[in-house]
This record gives sequence, C-alpha cells and structure tokens, in this order.
Amino acid sequence: MSLLPAVRGLLRSLRCVLTTPAAPRRGHAALADARAILESELEGIRVAGTWKGERIITSKQGPRINVGGSRGTILNFCANNYLGLSSHPEVVQAGVDALNTYGAGLSSVRFICGTQDLHKELERRLAEFHEREDCILYASCFDANAGLFEVLLGPEDAVLSDELNHASIIDGIRLCRAKRLRYKHMSLEDLEARLQEAQSSRMRLVVTDGVFSMDGDVAPLEGICALAERYAALVFIDECHATGFLGARGRGTDELLGVMDRVHIVNSTLGKALGGAAGGYTVGPKPLIDLLRQRSRPYLFSNSLPPPVVGSALRAVELLLASSHISQSMTAKTMRFRDQMTEAGFTIAGSAHPICPVMLGDARLASLMADDMLKLGVYVVGFSFPVVPKGQARIRVQISAAHSDQDMDRCVEAFIQTGRKHGVVA
Repeated sequence: MSLLPAVRGLLRSLRCVLTTPAAPRRGHAALADARAILESELEGIRVAGTWKGERIITSKQGPRINVGGSRGTILNFCANNYLGLSSHPEVVQAGVDALNTYGAGLSSVRFICGTQDLHKELERRLAEFHEREDCILYASCFDANAGLFEVLLGPEDAVLSDELNHASIIDGIRLCRAKRLRYKHMSLEDLEARLQEAQSSRMRLVVTDGVFSMDGDVAPLEGICALAERYAALVFIDECHATGFLGARGRGTDELLGVMDRVHIVNSTLGKALGGAAGGYTVGPKPLIDLLRQRSRPYLFSNSLPPPVVGSALRAVELLLASSHISQSMTAKTMRFRDQMTEAGFTIAGSAHPICPVMLGDARLASLMADDMLKLGVYVVGFSFPVVPKGQARIRVQISAAHSDQDMDRCVEAFIQTGRKHGVVA
C-alpha cells in the first residue's frame, strides 16, 4: 500500500507530460481558424471593389503634395485642409515654439498633471470663437462625441438623431442610456413626429451634423431650432466640416444660418480647418462643460493634447479671430468648381459647400477613376461602403482656400479625361 501514492504521483506526472504539448497545438489551430476567417473577409472586400489602400505622402500637407510612386508634384483635392492652415508658416512656427517651451507631451491626463496654461488659453479662445460660455478639449472630435451623450443624458431622457449622422455620433449615442429616436435625413416633418413621441422624456436633445461630410449637405438648422423651441428640446451640432469657413466670419453652420444663439452645444475638431493636426472639443453652457470635466471618460482617461498641437491650433484660431479674409474666399472657389463639373456632365451632391462628391454609384469605378486621376497628377480618393451606403460610391473632392483657379481647372480637366475613358461623361 505504501507504493500506491508514489504510483499515483508518477501517473499524474506522465499525464502532465503527455498533455502539455496539446495546448499549444490547440492554440495554433485557433489562430489558424481565425486567420482563415479574416482572410476570407478581406478577400470579400477586394472582390467587392471596396478595398481601401493607403497612398504614402512624402511631403507636408497642402494643395500640392509628393506621393510615393508618383513623379513630380501632385494636386491634392481630398484633404480636409479647408483653409490651407496645415502648412501655414505662422501655424507651423507656433507648434515649434510650443514644442521648445512646453515639451513633446504631458505623459498624463488632464486632471492629474496634464493641464498647462496653453490648454486653458486654447479653450478660452475656442469658447470666444464660438460665442459660448466654456470649452473642453479632447484628443479628437470622435472622443468629444463619445464623451458627451453618456454624461448629459440618462434613462429618463431622449436623443433624436439624424439617420446619416457621423459614425462618432452614432457610437457616442450608443453609450448613453437615453431613449434613442432616429429621424429621416434632414426631414423636419419626421423630426417633429419624433419630438412628439419623446414628450414624456425629461430632456430632449436633437443631434445633427452641421454639414454631412459624405454629401456636403447643410442641416436645416432654422427649422430644427424652431421645432426644438416648440417642443422644449436642446440642439446639438457637430461642426467638423464647417468650423473656420462657413458663415460670414467662419464660425460655422449656426452662423451661416443665423441661429448661433439657438444652438446650445457644439462639438468640432482641430484636425481639419483649424491647423489640421489633431484634437476636438465641446463648447456650450458652463455647467455642462464642468460636468464633462468630472465624468467624461475620454477626457478623464486619455492623455492631454500634445503642446505642439495645442500651439498650432491656438495660432490658427487667433488668425481666424483677427480676420475672416481666408474663410470668405471659399464660397467663390466652391461654386466655380461645382459649376464647371456640372457643366461637364458630372453629378455633384450637396450644395454650396467645399465638399463636392462626384457621384458614380459603382465602388470599383470610383476606385479605378481615382487611380487614373493620380496618374494625371490629381490626388482624389474613391469612397465606398461602409463609408457610404452601398450603391452610392463616389469620389469626394474637397476645395481648399489654398487652391488656385488654375489648380481647379486642372482638376476638372483630369475628371473629364478620366470620365470619358470610363464612359461616365460624353
């Protein structure tokens, strides 16, 4: 009997030796299965013609860029660099000065040891720019949208969202526990029906892009604000594709449509017209901004914006506060390009906005035309599902204040040549 424990121990050791190699084999099998699933999904994207490649830019952002694999300078017509400030000498120098004075980064979140006077000054200037009480900075406008709704709205509230709102708005709304109601794209009639449906809620928040980035549509803010006032609702707009260049002073869609005092909350970005680097923000009532500083998760758990980014954005805002000359140049350029393209036979979505979607329908066609345009010295990109709905593929052209008339003429000529090749225009 004394041998029995020893025998049992030996058997356990043998079982361990025999079974140990199986775990790695099972792990490799699981990885192989996952790899097969992923490769199948990727092949489906390639077959559908919706593969999104990355072209390598070897110069700074601007109306003219250098692109890996291409000879000479390429005209850039697809950046969100609406005002050409991404490479503006004063904006760049402000970033350099901030780097030298404040360092590369804070290595911390804002409430621990990540707030510098530079951050507070940019927040003050952005609140001044939008004529709101206060401002809070985020790492991106995606984070600003992710951090707002969960804090502002509870189960007893309702959020009414345009069905074509930006993905970051959709994701942010998913995080909150409010009653969610979607209304048809820019339909005031459907919005009113949803507002009536939400009358039992404590707070009602109407949520819309100021400008819808895939189509260049401008939200009907006058009607939205009128309905919001009739049904005691708040109004929120995402101004990423309007801040800096829409409206007489470039304040955005609410200024353009005369409702700055009727829109309650604005989210926007520093990564497009305001220097083009990174960062987003919320402006609105001070109690809301104070509450976001206490509870907004992207703010509390993300590192502070790097000082060079803050310095560059601050200089961009200062330039726009000092003069509206740059923003005022956009309207004539936009309409000139739209008129030329329409006359050439192309269908251009939206109206009177620098986003000029050239509607093509077929994803593969959009991709092929974009490739051919690059060979002609014009950088544009085909947009297809899931960035836009299936069957609505397009090439989204974006006009910049830095584009000359000759630049736009060259772009139109390249479109005509490529369009004829693919049978899009006669």
